Amino acid sequence: MPQGQKVYDMFLSPMFDHTSTVSSPGSQYLMRRSAWMAVTCLLTGHTPQFMLTAVTFTGYTPQEIVGGIADSEVLVSELLAQAGYRNKIIGKWHLGHRPQYLPLRHGFHEWFGAPNCHFGPYDNKATPNIPVYNGSDMMGRYYEDFAISRASGESNLTQLYVREALDFIDRQAAAGRPFFLYWAPDATHGPLYASRGFLGTSRRGLYGDAVRELDDGVGRILSRLRDRGLDTNTLVFFTSDNGAAMVSRSKGGSNGPFLCGKQTTFEGGMREPAIAWWPSRIQPGQISHQLSTVMDLFSTALDLAVAVPPSDRVYDGTSLLPTLLNGTEVDRPVFYYRGDELMAVRYGLYKAHFWTWTNGEDERSKGIDFCRGEDVPGVTTMQQVNHTDSPLLFHLGRDPGERYSIKPKSSEYKQAMRKLEDLVAVHRAGLLPGEPQFNMCDSAVMNWAPAGCEKLGRCLKGPKSKPYKCPWPH
Repeated sequence: MPQGQKVYDMFLSPMFDHTSTVSSPGSQYLMRRSAWMAVTCLLTGHTPQFMLTAVTFTGYTPQEIVGGIADSEVLVSELLAQAGYRNKIIGKWHLGHRPQYLPLRHGFHEWFGAPNCHFGPYDNKATPNIPVYNGSDMMGRYYEDFAISRASGESNLTQLYVREALDFIDRQAAAGRPFFLYWAPDATHGPLYASRGFLGTSRRGLYGDAVRELDDGVGRILSRLRDRGLDTNTLVFFTSDNGAAMVSRSKGGSNGPFLCGKQTTFEGGMREPAIAWWPSRIQPGQISHQLSTVMDLFSTALDLAVAVPPSDRVYDGTSLLPTLLNGTEVDRPVFYYRGDELMAVRYGLYKAHFWTWTNGEDERSKGIDFCRGEDVPGVTTMQQVNHTDSPLLFHLGRDPGERYSIKPKSSEYKQAMRKLEDLVAVHRAGLLPGEPQFNMCDSAVMNWAPAGCEKLGRCLKGPKSKPYKCPWPH
């Protein structure tokens, strides 16, 4: 399942169009507003806000972060491993880069990829370049051993990720083992990249080139499943981790009619396309409007594997098998968080905002705008505005862009809010605060000396430890 910015519409995606069976084309599939939140939800099956941060402000997870995924969390990879599955992650991990947080410590048997996004290049003095791992050892670094041209956007990384996936499928087919492949390329996350054969092939520029290459890669993976006779016994689910980043302008995706983008809890930051593929079980050509989240993939995977999660915690996801196999659709609430703050809730087509916030004037003056070109007075607020006493209510069927709030004195508002507030009360009553993992930073814990660097003679000397509270501007 690819992770990265939104990769749908405004492109010719022949493989996605040809292979889709059940799809939710930007309609009702909700992710989290930034990558690490989405990955945490996917792998743990529950809301991460009370586990990873203790502030409303969150954003990218820099190398300086001391913490990562807690040992107390039981990931879907661990449960599938117990059920006899062979698990591999390819691409970005994003749940902590120190040794105790890496995927091979959390249920994955194999890994080819990096712990952080491919930002850079860095000078290896103030900031080290991000390492790329094969298994438990570093095998090089971005921009040094794994080239990414900031001038042309050329990089062969997606091709490497596809080859790793094909090799993994071949080996599991030969061994007759069930497997879980988490394919998480990040070519559509800035800085964008595509391999030489795809550069210049899209009218959408480098972003379109990257999407076309991912499209081709998905097609090759599906073809390999068919060639090995695994297509009738394999569920493939394609989606993204958050809405398109408006700060990327023409170098990013489009959120269509939805308001704002990545980093916000408006629909443009949360809604995602989703495609499910399973030729023997899912009838082709279906469109589902089932409201669902990435946390549902945790429950769906365990349902398929007949694996039982621990009973000492609450899970926020539900299995999508009834929807995928039988077309079942049910109403269920979804809660929108930003950091530890419950910003909004949705049930059916009604969505209520208890808080609104895009980002501040200080950032906008620097060109950082999460709602570029979209200004809805009283909604796209530059400060955190508390609407708890009179939440902003939208009907997403009539108003998917969240531009025209329902009048508080109307009977429609009063009836919808009674239901939404009851759901929020039940949700809050079941919350259990955890120990924050992403609050502290320290330059000494950056990727100076990853495991395996000594074998390559590539360890770097970092600064002395000096912990500090992480700044979270978003």
